[in-house]
Amino acid sequence: MTRHAYVELYARRAFAAQPLLAAASGIARRGDSALSTRYWVAAVQAQAYAAMGDIDGCTRALDDAEKVLSLDGHSHNGGWLRFDGSRLAEERGACYLQLGRPDLAEDALTAALAQPLSLRRRAAVLSDLAVLGVHRRDVDQVVHYAETVISLADQSNSGFIAKKLDGLRGRLAPLMSDGRVSNLDQRIAALQRTA
Repeated sequence: MTRHAYVELYARRAFAAQPLLAAASGIARRGDSALSTRYWVAAVQAQAYAAMGDIDGCTRALDDAEKVLSLDGHSHNGGWLRFDGSRLAEERGACYLQLGRPDLAEDALTAALAQPLSLRRRAAVLSDLAVLGVHRRDVDQVVHYAETVISLADQSNSGFIAKKLDGLRGRLAPLMSDGRVSNLDQRIAALQRTA
């Protein structure tokens, strides 16, 4: 059910994901408390709440998801259940950014960067930090992080990273009068054409 909720979230239908997540949460609460299932569901619920603009629900769900860190090392089965909480800082940052709370997002995103991250996850966090710069109207921050993400995109040819850059590009309009931002916009557009 939680994986089906991902489909709805990816399609930007958070309201459709909520009943699936509510049912999944109920089932997980009745399941094996030694597994991380209930905390994984809470992390996905946080994303749905963020998409719907519910900061209180999002924060509660993220706090619930963090309880996974109190489980022992055998809390996930290595198969379909791999939620161990290692992505919580980046998920918290992304949720708060989506909620328009860059003040809360920055600490989480900075904490995420301090962890060992795959190239793709690092690009996602850096892209979110660039979006944070847009919120602040901080051109230096936008350019710094976006340049790094472009470099990672060049290294990997990842469609996921290209999508993150495209999302950033869609937010650059308020800063477009700065030549560095318009140049960045053109570079991201060129990257999209070659992908």
